[in-house]
Amino acid sequence: MESLTFTAPCLLGLEGICANELKFNGIENAVAENGRVVFSGDFHTMAKANIISRYAQRIQILLGEFKAMSFEELFQNVKAIPWERFISKTDAFPVKGKSLNSKLKSIPDCQKIIKKAVVNRLSEKYMLSWFEETGPIHQIQFLIMNDKVSIMLDTSGESLHKRGYRRDSNDAPIKETLAAAMVDLSRVRANHFVVDPMCGSGTILIEAALKAMKIAPGLNRSFAAEKWEQVPKKVWTEERQNAKEQINRDCSFKAIGYDIDENALEIARLNAKRAGVDDRITFIKRDIRDFEFDFEYQTVITNPPYGERLLDVNEAEKLYKVMGKKFIKSKGKSYTIISPDDDFEKIFGRKADKRRKLYNGMLKCQVYMFYTC
Repeated sequence: MESLTFTAPCLLGLEGICANELKFNGIENAVAENGRVVFSGDFHTMAKANIISRYAQRIQILLGEFKAMSFEELFQNVKAIPWERFISKTDAFPVKGKSLNSKLKSIPDCQKIIKKAVVNRLSEKYMLSWFEETGPIHQIQFLIMNDKVSIMLDTSGESLHKRGYRRDSNDAPIKETLAAAMVDLSRVRANHFVVDPMCGSGTILIEAALKAMKIAPGLNRSFAAEKWEQVPKKVWTEERQNAKEQINRDCSFKAIGYDIDENALEIARLNAKRAGVDDRITFIKRDIRDFEFDFEYQTVITNPPYGERLLDVNEAEKLYKVMGKKFIKSKGKSYTIISPDDDFEKIFGRKADKRRKLYNGMLKCQVYMFYTC
């Protein structure tokens, strides 16, 4: 099959990390753009990206990009796409998307026009007047931004942040993709000892363990394109096997998670077990005010409760002050903390050695990194 173009949409601020990960895994032509990474390859590339990506939200086949100022332009350009290469006579092909700063503003109208164009094309190719759409889902997605239309076919199904291990969680959990990014920024390696003093349902520590042990985040979940007749089954089998061969269970990685909520800790233990890393993480009930360094070398990564999560900014700021006192500047210690509070450093008590702007959903945050010798 000829080369396909793919897009990997990701949280704003993660584009470079996402592109570097794909390159590291042999997808050399990955290019970071605003809110996404673009790359090319075949179905093996598609399967690999779905299975190994820790930072992408999903993997899409980019079928076309064009300018459209009218519904007629939208219709004709969508109809020109060779949909018959990807959609068979019985496949389902729903349409969804969004429009930003464009002349074509109505999402329902854009959905109808795109659907009509696809049906029109397939009707001519298959000589059918009606499609039952009882087969596997081929989700068509569109993005219209500044009158530029991007037409994609989603291969992932559920968002890639849903690894499969987190069936339960505490209030306002951090997304797995964002937790993985914090782990990457903290430079976690196979021999690290990682601590989260406010671990909640354990997402940060689980993502740290998965990365340290080189366990692909998508190994234990399914993807929409696995059901497509256009993609050979062996593609998924081979790429899963390739990912399994990379796992390093001989590494010395260990982690500890603390929290004051016993229910959250129990959820964290279950999540770690489902992820297959429960032997690497210990969860203990402890208040941040009682936090102590039990080991010489520690990498602290945490997502402290704040504003929208606590519904009390003053309480969040009290936590920051406690953290500033407990997270001492000492040899062998590093700290990575995410917060949306612009005054975090002032309240914490010292300037970060490095900062990185990321978005937790629509909430703009800063990842503050403190390094020591």
